[in-house]
Amino acid sequence: MTLTGSGSAHDPPAGAAPRRPAAPSPAAEHGPPRRLDRRVALVTGASSGIGAATARRFAMDGWQLLLNGRDRHRLEQTASGTSAVVLPADLAAPDGPRLLAQSALHTTGRVDVLVAGAGIGWAGPFAAMPHTDIDRVLALDLNATLHLVREVLPSMIAAGRGRVVLLGSIAGRVGVREEAVYSAAKAALAAFAEALRQELRGTGVGVTFVVACPVDTAFSARRGRPYDRPHSRKISPGCVAGAVWEAVREDRDQVYVPAWLALPDRLRTLAPRVFGHLLNRFG
Repeated sequence: MTLTGSGSAHDPPAGAAPRRPAAPSPAAEHGPPRRLDRRVALVTGASSGIGAATARRFAMDGWQLLLNGRDRHRLEQTASGTSAVVLPADLAAPDGPRLLAQSALHTTGRVDVLVAGAGIGWAGPFAAMPHTDIDRVLALDLNATLHLVREVLPSMIAAGRGRVVLLGSIAGRVGVREEAVYSAAKAALAAFAEALRQELRGTGVGVTFVVACPVDTAFSARRGRPYDRPHSRKISPGCVAGAVWEAVREDRDQVYVPAWLALPDRLRTLAPRVFGHLLNRFG
């Protein structure tokens, strides 16, 4: 099985060491911070899929964008026609989140919204999952996200405003067979979002958690095998991007895409036996 990343570069050849793009240098690349009247959004995983669609949606409303991913060329394609600044970096690298946050804040002086969209997946039986792949999924989907939020958050608190948007998955709410580690990482993000939201009450900084069903991107096709669940239709990246945009505009704490996806979550609490039966059947 193979790993795939949202907003990641093309996978290296089998047996080759993965590319580790250098983290952005704040002082060298961008000069003094820009004085901006426009709101600033930092979007990770922005070279494709949900991240790229979200970046384009924010650009439509005139936001200043900071785009992160591992592939500079694809980031530049996302940025085409906008004033977005590309900040290529590997968030799974030890100092990746810290250096990205420093570069973002040096470039624009602030981050009003962080959309944490970078992530990778792995599909297959957990007993067959290599230990290195367990570490890689947790490193990017969970650890890197938490560290990036930790680096950006103090500036938001100091400004008395801001919003952190975390991209979750229905896999993290109900658990999906043969996606155990991915499900675990997304479930942890859900708990993190809820705990952080309570901690930030009264600071002016909000936390939005987005729960989405499978999305029609290369993410699922490159996670080890194509998405093949007949009972679940994939939605477009634009649907998720629109939901993220509306959630930020309306200061919403949680959003399901599509909206009916909230039903399995509620069913688990209200009718756990029925929920268990359905989960066993549809997985």
